[in-house]
Amino acid sequence: MPIYFFWGDDDFAIAHEVKRLHKTVLDPHWVQFNYDKISGDEPNATIQALERSMTPVFGMGGRLIWLVETTLAQQCPEALLSRLQETLSAIPPTSHLLLTSSKKPDSRLKSTKLLREYTEFQEFSSILPWKTEELIANVERVSKQVGVKLAPAARELLAELVGNNTRQLWSELEKLSLYVADATKPVNSDLVAKLVNATTQNSLQLAEAISKGKTDIALELITALLNSNEPALKIVATLVGQFRTWAIVKLQLEAGERDEKTIAIAAEINNPKRIFIIRKQIQALSARQLLAALPILLELEFNLKSGAIVLPTLQIQIVKLCQVFKTSLP
Repeated sequence: MPIYFFWGDDDFAIAHEVKRLHKTVLDPHWVQFNYDKISGDEPNATIQALERSMTPVFGMGGRLIWLVETTLAQQCPEALLSRLQETLSAIPPTSHLLLTSSKKPDSRLKSTKLLREYTEFQEFSSILPWKTEELIANVERVSKQVGVKLAPAARELLAELVGNNTRQLWSELEKLSLYVADATKPVNSDLVAKLVNATTQNSLQLAEAISKGKTDIALELITALLNSNEPALKIVATLVGQFRTWAIVKLQLEAGERDEKTIAIAAEINNPKRIFIIRKQIQALSARQLLAALPILLELEFNLKSGAIVLPTLQIQIVKLCQVFKTSLP
């Protein structure tokens, strides 16, 4: 009775795993008889999914029932909970029940606890833009799935260029796999720089321009990012992560801390060697300046989420940020 619960906001990663499951479970000649996709907002969607999961396979292969955007891990009436208890343990081994949700399961609910007894939970949440080591690890994992060997420097650069955009990561790796003639040789960083479209890299360049008070360059980068269809909130998330990390490191340094491992732990950086690079980036900046940037970024995020017009809102707040780094705060 294979039962799966996929959750998180990375729609592309979930869709990719569902596709893999689809190929693994179903016989291509019997798909129309053994595959059901049920929307969670349909009346009695969960009951439908449970009933169909109990239906014997027709022909060859297995049966796959996908309940999309289920609310079972957020709310579950007692009657439905009883039905779950009766059915989950009785689902035949030829049936695969897949539950997906963009929301994090509520571990306090009885239904969630019940599901965990029978279900394989997998999280597919976007990696935070400043979690560099996690982004690099994700690049390594996906590159193995695509079949592309990357040199260490190429992995790091690719993580910088695509950030937490899983869709673009797969696309760029597939592009590299087609371009490389000898699959046994690792792809180097020069080829990655040549072929991969930079998005997050431009956001990091934007952070650097702001930190130097270069208003004209920062405004040009904002326009370029939006023209390349980079989501405004993703740009802000990258900026928040960068300035947050810079602020924590600078506070540690101004407090007299010199041990890179201690600073890395405080800044939630897994690789202490990054501290050497960050120290150079923030050498001319003060902790007060970096801390003063964070409320402006939070205001920018709030305004965008409240429906403000994207371009002028970004431009106004970017000018404010640049002003912080053009002047010395008392």
